[in-house]
Amino acid sequence: MYRTFIFAIVLLSVATGVQAAPDGEVLFARHCSVCHGTNGKGGVGVPLALPSFINSVSNEYLAKTIRSGRPGRIMPAFTELSDSQVAAITHYVRSWATQPAPKYDTSTIKGDAAKGEKLFAAHCARCHGKEGKGGEGTGVTFSRKRDLPIMPPALNNPGFLAAATDTMIKNTILHGRKGTPMSAVAAAGLNKHEINDLVAYIRSFAKHFPEHKPVLHENDADIVVDSSYSLEDTVDNVKLAISNQNFTLIRVDYLDHGLVAKGKENKNEVVLHFCNFRFLYSALAIDPRVGLFLPCRVTVVKTGNKVRVMAINPLHLSKLFNNYELDQACKHMYQVYVSILKNAVE
Repeated sequence: MYRTFIFAIVLLSVATGVQAAPDGEVLFARHCSVCHGTNGKGGVGVPLALPSFINSVSNEYLAKTIRSGRPGRIMPAFTELSDSQVAAITHYVRSWATQPAPKYDTSTIKGDAAKGEKLFAAHCARCHGKEGKGGEGTGVTFSRKRDLPIMPPALNNPGFLAAATDTMIKNTILHGRKGTPMSAVAAAGLNKHEINDLVAYIRSFAKHFPEHKPVLHENDADIVVDSSYSLEDTVDNVKLAISNQNFTLIRVDYLDHGLVAKGKENKNEVVLHFCNFRFLYSALAIDPRVGLFLPCRVTVVKTGNKVRVMAINPLHLSKLFNNYELDQACKHMYQVYVSILKNAVE
């Protein structure tokens, strides 16, 4: 009887179009845990379950952070999630709090940004970086020395300033973050006017953000050109073009190597792996996620009488990475690919 009742409820839900509410824990595990840890205690990302953090931030701050990410840092913008999914993740993260969520107070705090700049240099820049930009790179161990138990966030960041209110910034300065190197302002001896000046200076960063627009659309994920040469000659042309771009050929292999039994590979699908190690290291230092498409690869495929040369489009990834600085590396790599493909088929 019980099973029949449950089955009837499921059928009714399907028939009426009722969908189960998103599971915040599942969504967090899928989208957030790789950086913030399965229990929210941190890893590459900040520890969200830290009481001095989660008890001090509003639900609106969490939701806006999920939406906007942190351009130029490791956290992407989760624009593909629905409002209900963002709310579910926010609710799950809130479950680690020991106090009710604070009010999302959007009132403006007035202060002297010029005075705040001097105070910031004296009291904040050591951890948060000159002009609040944090350290170089994305905040992961690879690109910056991890000499502090928690990476100080970049305050000069459009994602942070879009989510944080003046009141939140002021309260963070006032109370610090217990469990991190950030102490309460009382230790620095600042008065309320100086705190307001600091808030005004941090808020002034928002005036200098460049507008970030994705370079290409979704359907430009790869670069493809046709070759009038044979497969073998096209592969040789690609090798020469790689060398002319000051890149080192690492190996030439069949595309399905390792996926089929040895000797059964498709000889009409050839992939060339190559790299400029100086460029690779500099790009990884900006954002380690470029390891998804570096070292570089060009694939040559023969289908019937047609030979095609193709490569991933690095410009397409600028939209996914949400990193201003990395855009320049992606543009450079795009130009390299275009030149290699052009010289290989002409």
